[in-house]
Amino acid sequence: MTLFPIAPIRRKRHGRLLVAGLLAVGLVLSASGRAAADTASPALAKYQQQVDSAIDKALAFLAKEQRKDGSWTKGSSGGRNTTAITSLAVMAFLAKGHTPGVGPYGEVINKGVDYILAHQESNGLLVTGREGHGPMYSHCISTLMLSEVSGMVDPERQKKIDACLPKAMKIILAAQQLPKDAQSAGGWRYQSDSRDSDISCTGWAIMALRSARNNGAAVPKEAIDRGLGFVMRCHNRGDGGFTYQPGGGSGWGRTGTALLCLELCGRHRDRAALMAGEWLLKHLPRHYGEGEFFSYAMYYCSQGMFQIGDDYWERWATQLYDVMLKAQDKAGMWHNSGGEQDGEGGDYYSTSMAVLAMSVSYRQLPIYQR
Repeated sequence: MTLFPIAPIRRKRHGRLLVAGLLAVGLVLSASGRAAADTASPALAKYQQQVDSAIDKALAFLAKEQRKDGSWTKGSSGGRNTTAITSLAVMAFLAKGHTPGVGPYGEVINKGVDYILAHQESNGLLVTGREGHGPMYSHCISTLMLSEVSGMVDPERQKKIDACLPKAMKIILAAQQLPKDAQSAGGWRYQSDSRDSDISCTGWAIMALRSARNNGAAVPKEAIDRGLGFVMRCHNRGDGGFTYQPGGGSGWGRTGTALLCLELCGRHRDRAALMAGEWLLKHLPRHYGEGEFFSYAMYYCSQGMFQIGDDYWERWATQLYDVMLKAQDKAGMWHNSGGEQDGEGGDYYSTSMAVLAMSVSYRQLPIYQR
C-alpha cells in the first residue's frame, strides 16, 4: 500500500503555496488573514489588530530563540519532547501564513523541518532527547507537521519528506492495530506497543492521519473511524464533556480534543459535538494558567470551537483573547503555566501553542480549514 503518493499532495497544495509565497515576499498578511478571520464578527473585530500584533511578537521571539540546529529547547542536552516542541513552533509560523524558504521566516521554517527530518530513527520514529512518558506523543505531532508542510517546500526537502512520512505513518497505523481491550480499541497511547489508549495521544494521531488523508495519502478510512470510536467511548454523557480515558472526568483539553476530532472527521455539529461545545461554554477560561495543561487545552478548544462556528466560536474567542492578550510577556512569549509535560522548552511550547490557538481564524494550516 502506498501511504504517501507525491503527485496528489503537490497538486492539492499548489494554490496555497502560491498565495503563501506572494504574502511572504511583500503583500500585507493581515489583509489576507482578516478576509478569512474575525472581521465578519463585530464582537471579535475589535481584537484583530491586537491579535495580529501579539502573534507577530511571538513569532519574532521564537525566531530569535531557535537554536543553530533548528530546534527549540534550552540547555545543551537537547531536553525532552524536542521534536514535538520544534514541530509545534514550525506550525505556529505556518499558521500565520509564513511559508518555507521565502520571507522573513522562510529559513527558520526550513531549519525546523530539517531538524525533524534529521531525527527519524531507523524504525521510523520521529523523536529525540528524553521523551517523557513515551515517544508516540512527539512522533504524532511531528508527523502532523511534516504532512502539513508537505507540498510547500523545495524539491530536495520534498523528496526527504516523501521518504520520511510513509515510515512515520506506518508506525501510527501499526500501533492502532495492536490487540487491545474493548475500551481501548482504536486509540493510541505513549508507546507504540501500548495496549491501552488515552484521548490526548489519540487526538494527535487522528490529526496526523487526517492531514495525510487530506493530502491524498492512502490512509484507511477505517483507521480514522476506529479512532473516533475510542474518542466516543470517552464521552461523558452525564455532562456532555469528554474524559482522558473511558470512565474518567471531563476536562478542557479532553473535551477540546474530542470536539476537534469530531469536527474534522465527518461529524460536524452532531449531537456529541454540540454537547462538547456547550460544556466548553460553561467552562470558559477566566485567567491564564487556569487548570491542568492550560496551553494544550487552549489549543484544542480554540481549534474545535472555531470548527463548530457561530456563537460557539464568538463566545469562546472573546474570552480567549481577553485572557491571552493580557498574559503575553513584553518579549513576546507566553510563559509556561506549570504542570505541563514540556521539558526544557517550556516557554517555547506555551508560546507556540498560544499562537496556534489565537491564529485559528486565519485558516492558514490546511488541517484546520473549515
